[in-house]
Amino acid sequence: MARLPQAFLDDLLDRLDIVEVIDRRVKLKKAGKNYSACCPFHDEKTPSFSVNPERQFYYCFGCGAGGNALGFVMDYERLDFREAVEGLAQSVGLEVPKDDPRGGREPPKDQNKPLYEALERSSKFYEHALRQHAERHKVVNYLKGRGLTGEIARDFRIGFAPGGWDNLIQATGADETAQDVLMRSGMLVKNDKGRTYDRFRERVMFPIQDQRGRVIAFGGRVLGDDKPKYLNSPETPVFQKSRELYGLWQARKHPRRIERIVVVEGYMDVIALAQHGIPYAVATLGTSTSETHLERLFRIVPEVVFCFDGDDAGRKAAFRGLEATLPAMQDGRQAKFLFLPEGEDPDTLVRAKGKAYLENLFDHADPLETFLFKHLEDGLDLESMDGRARFSKLAAPHLHRLPEGVFKTLMYQALADKTGIDVDSLKRLQPPPAPRPDPMEQSTPHTDGPPPLDPDEPPPEAPMQSEEPIIESLSPSSQNPLHRLLGILVLEPSLIAHIPDTLLGTEGSRDAVLLSEVVAHIRKYPEVTTAALLGFWFGTPEGDFLNALAGRETIEDDAGLEALCTALVEKLGRHPALDAARQRFEALKRKPYAELTAEEKQALLTLTQEIRALSGRS
Repeated sequence: MARLPQAFLDDLLDRLDIVEVIDRRVKLKKAGKNYSACCPFHDEKTPSFSVNPERQFYYCFGCGAGGNALGFVMDYERLDFREAVEGLAQSVGLEVPKDDPRGGREPPKDQNKPLYEALERSSKFYEHALRQHAERHKVVNYLKGRGLTGEIARDFRIGFAPGGWDNLIQATGADETAQDVLMRSGMLVKNDKGRTYDRFRERVMFPIQDQRGRVIAFGGRVLGDDKPKYLNSPETPVFQKSRELYGLWQARKHPRRIERIVVVEGYMDVIALAQHGIPYAVATLGTSTSETHLERLFRIVPEVVFCFDGDDAGRKAAFRGLEATLPAMQDGRQAKFLFLPEGEDPDTLVRAKGKAYLENLFDHADPLETFLFKHLEDGLDLESMDGRARFSKLAAPHLHRLPEGVFKTLMYQALADKTGIDVDSLKRLQPPPAPRPDPMEQSTPHTDGPPPLDPDEPPPEAPMQSEEPIIESLSPSSQNPLHRLLGILVLEPSLIAHIPDTLLGTEGSRDAVLLSEVVAHIRKYPEVTTAALLGFWFGTPEGDFLNALAGRETIEDDAGLEALCTALVEKLGRHPALDAARQRFEALKRKPYAELTAEEKQALLTLTQEIRALSGRS
């Protein structure tokens, strides 16, 4: 396929000044070395949109939008690639060359564009079936029975997947190439006998949209008695469940400014609330609420309300949400927990009692601290010393996970008031791991070794998971050294010289593979800039991921980035040895301690010290 020469695109980006490009469209204000504004891609009061003139890229800490000047113009003016290139080239006096007939390697965005197109065609097929199919009455009657109007069904693009094995295939994927795209987008299934058929059949269809409004997946509710009742698309190159929330696109594009978001359990809850004037509900997609979800929500609103059933399952789900929320509870943010009466859900409640009633429940929901303490003290007698001791030991680890600030201080004081234990003692109950060398603060390494170990006593538990890098595909984490390394390579590609081949490979998590691809690209184009690098992955999940990682880095000077790079490489290099030590430790721990030989007991002690050292604990 022909395309514009890469050399021309790099030259265009070199001639553009991203500050000028954006300032002509959105008024920027100087903020230190960077420029800031209220984001043009989502509604906000406090500016979270930042433009970096040195690196020539922008990033919004609110909605995650980011990229170079070309990407900004495409999104802001809703132009296709060629139109944006022609307009920008004219502004800097460049003539757009003819397409390069040799083609070369296509930008990664072209790999996912067919998936988005196939998913959009699928959504239109389901919407059309809801209006025209001979059996549409099944879905229409169901939706009317749930109290939904045609307008709300249109706004959420609800559709109908008719019964049968190949309706979607016949409508949108009759040839082999089209079927391959549908398969990669999660819309088809192939059984053990090699037969290909539609994944969704005889279901109400709920399209799932990303932050740009593109259809990336579907949820389908069965109309008969088939199982499962709800079926979601599998994860694909354009859909990761841990990052997406159903209804967030509709909530963000609502004309009225929203001040909070309510997390509910189902698609119908989101839609029913929107129909009754509560347009700020979202639902997770078959997974628990993640830290990625919470960070994304708190970038948009200061308050998140979890709304669950009041049964045991609902409370357990709510507590998982609380655990994901703790690291995101910076000062000024609020999380609440609302449990509905048995047999009720937001859908039935809003239809029975209306918007004002439900919003009053949201207003008076339990704040995080109330729910946390209530949950942990259940079954304990706080009038007894033993009960207070147990309660303190249960609560302290959760408080340790809160970010430093006034809220954390107040939480410790509240725990002290409930238990009669002073704050300093509570902090020592289960202290967090000893500070490891932090690349952001070139601190002096700790020289004190671990406390003496008695060979006749069982060794302490080794830190089996907390030090591992988070390998969830393309979900940015500030705790993951590999993610931080990717972010600083985007900001300063010349740091490639510090990356050893031992960190690279073509297998493993998508994050690790992406590191190898980024390194390979920089090696191929040593003069590549931040803007050009982001442009190469523009329009892909990988591009969004790299934007987010680069945007989160706060170090701006080259010396600081180089020191950070060196520290992260050294840290990542320890993981193979750390994994091996943990495996040997676990193998010994599986044996009853009384049956261990003296040599094996000593090996446990030695491995404990080795794990501490490799984890940065000593």
